[in-house]
Amino acid sequence: MQHSPRFLALIEATRGRVEETDVHQIKGWQDEGRHFHLIDIREESEWARGHLPGARYLGKGIIERDIEVNYPDLDTPLYLYCGGGFRSILAADTLRQMGYRHVISVDGGFRGWLDAGYPVES
Repeated sequence: MQHSPRFLALIEATRGRVEETDVHQIKGWQDEGRHFHLIDIREESEWARGHLPGARYLGKGIIERDIEVNYPDLDTPLYLYCGGGFRSILAADTLRQMGYRHVISVDGGFRGWLDAGYPVES
């Protein structure tokens, strides 16, 4: 997908404030049986076509509104992913501004997961 220059500049300006991991780390933790909160922030139609195993849906359009109901503890580690890792950076930064202390964006997102050949749920 071709992104606009201003959008890419926003991502780069925000990236420094957000912790990131990658899809391989997430898969490794799943294989180990590690418990963590994985949140898909893509559009509902994207979620319906497939998502990472064990993920929960809280789309970017509603995450700020619904996060406290679902995760009231500000110390809960939250791993956010989107299609490629850009929207999750923005959402992670917003949650950080809301007081969440352990919000991590998954670099590569759903496309990176698929490219690695990892399984998806639908």
